[in-house]
Amino acid sequence: MAEIEIRQFVCRGDNFGVLVHEKDSGTTIAIDAPEEAPILAELEKAGWNLTHILTTHHHGDHVAANEALKARFGLEIVGPEKERAKIPGIDRTVSGGDAFELGGIRVEAIDTPGHTLGEISYYLPDAKAVFAADALFSLGCGRLFEGDAAMMWDSLQRLRALPDETMLYCGHEYTATNARCAIDVDPRNPALRERVSEVEALLAQGKPTLPVSLGREKQTNPFLRADEPALMQAMGMEDASPAAVFAAIRKKRDQY
Repeated sequence: MAEIEIRQFVCRGDNFGVLVHEKDSGTTIAIDAPEEAPILAELEKAGWNLTHILTTHHHGDHVAANEALKARFGLEIVGPEKERAKIPGIDRTVSGGDAFELGGIRVEAIDTPGHTLGEISYYLPDAKAVFAADALFSLGCGRLFEGDAAMMWDSLQRLRALPDETMLYCGHEYTATNARCAIDVDPRNPALRERVSEVEALLAQGKPTLPVSLGREKQTNPFLRADEPALMQAMGMEDASPAAVFAAIRKKRDQY
């Protein structure tokens, strides 16, 4: 099995940069490229050479450094087929359901549209990690800029199907605001109350709230629980479809 190290760091204020490194091959992947300088600083600190960028979606705060990093390292940029025309410097495209290797790192592409129509999340089974960018956040999910609620609910169910021990990496540090909405939606959830306290403590210490296990998100994130009777009851929507419950939670979150 590949020996994989993951480093997460801040870019652009509230974006996360992520580097994934496989020791034997020397492969180093950037999950998105929000900003060149922090990525270069982290590479220098680790002594790694960047070989690939895995782009999740076309928004500027995720692709801003694509071309600069490609010019510097001669790397390969991989991204969603559905957003090929919008991703700077793209070399190869993937679609949901594709499995491939970059160096010694196995990657599985998961179709997660909603925030954008073509967003892809990347699951690395050997690292027990999923990189969900702006599809799924801790205690939240991405805004529906291009897709609709039914589309995003389907996407989140695909992510929810991953093993509980999978560590969730996201595109932004939005957990504090997400927590305020989540506790309003689901105030009687003890696992959520515990997570909210943990989030407050981490942020008070200047630490990130991510990554977090998908198992904890399944217990605490209202967007992953829109089909659970307890949450449907808390929303006063016992007879509604899960997609409708999801849409109601998303509408509430948009007000924060």
